[in-house]
This record gives sequence, structure tokens and C-alpha cells, in this order.
Amino acid sequence: MSKLHISYNQIHNSIRKAVENHKINEEFQPDLMIAIGGGGFIPARMLRTFLKKHNNRNIPIQAIGLSLYEEIEIAQANNLNTEPQVTKTQWLNFGASHSEISLLGRNILIVDEVDDTRQTLGFAVEELVKDIQTEEIRHGMQPGESNTKIGIFVLHNKEKPKKRQLPPSIMKNYFAAVEMPDQWLVYPWDAVDIDEHTEQSKKLTANEQ
Repeated sequence: MSKLHISYNQIHNSIRKAVENHKINEEFQPDLMIAIGGGGFIPARMLRTFLKKHNNRNIPIQAIGLSLYEEIEIAQANNLNTEPQVTKTQWLNFGASHSEISLLGRNILIVDEVDDTRQTLGFAVEELVKDIQTEEIRHGMQPGESNTKIGIFVLHNKEKPKKRQLPPSIMKNYFAAVEMPDQWLVYPWDAVDIDEHTEQSKKLTANEQ
């Protein structure tokens, strides 16, 4: 499979256009971002530049860590024919011990770099819904009564069969900056030589013109 090198400039412009095209500020109006590490960190920070402030403040970014590929490697090393499981390596500082901070009533945007198999995104959504429901119960609410909304923003969505599905309530707030065929993506934050990486991305842009 050929490699597609993506530059920081291309990512920046794709995010700006996506915010405009999907009318994220006008319709979803996020007031909290949750970046999936490590690929979602830089896109989330770029995305915040184009999102309207909430109560005159920049939209906060929380970080979560999920492990999938490490589990695949372990399974292969032990010749196990089992489906790898997503596990938490870092999660939110929300909950009973942080009751001064609430998830309830927010418009939460989960951010990642690519929607490939949808395993990590699906897991993140499921766990976040559990946290929201737990907090609703703690406040004497019925599930869904807080009107908390969850959306997803990805730089690239690979148009391929997914291993996990997202609820319709999530898919109506699903925003992809770029829809693309299944291809090997190389992001600038993975580059050892950023100058060479940028030149590779420029060659691709020139070939497309």
C-alpha cells in the first residue's frame, strides 16, 4: 500500500474548511473537546483555533489514552487468534472525586486523526456514555435527561467496513475533514525528518494539480 504524506499546512487547511462546511460552530456548538492520544492532540489544538469561544473562553481540551495496537502486537507475538481489545491508559478527570467539573449538559466533541477500523472511537464513545449516565444517576436524573451531546471530529475517514458501529445519535454529529479510500497515512507528528516529510507532501499536491 502506497504512503500518503500529510503536511501540517494541509491539516490546518482541512480543519478550517471542515468547520465551515459542516457548520460546526453554528449547529453543534461544542463547549468541550476530548482528544484521543496521541494522534488527536495536535488536530484538537488546531481545531480550537476555528471554534467559537464559549463564555468568552477557549474551549477546553481534555486528553484520553487508549491502547489498541499494542494489544495486536501482543496477540501476534503469542500466536493468538483473538480480537484485540481496546483498553484505557488515561481517562478523564471527571466523576465523583471531581464533582466540581461536570460532563452534563455539554456538547462534547471527541477528536482523533483517523477513523480506520472505528475500534478506538467506538470504545471511547461507549465509555463516555457510561460516565455521563453514571453522573446523571448521581444527580437523580434518568439516562439522557441531561441532554448531553456527543460528536466526533476526525481528520480522515477511511471509506471501508468498520469493526464497530456508532449509534445514530452520534453519527448525526460525525464530522470528517476528509473522506478517502483506505490508504496508508503518514502524519507530520510521526516524521523523523520533517523537511523530507513536507517535500513528500508537496509532491503529492503537485501531482494532484
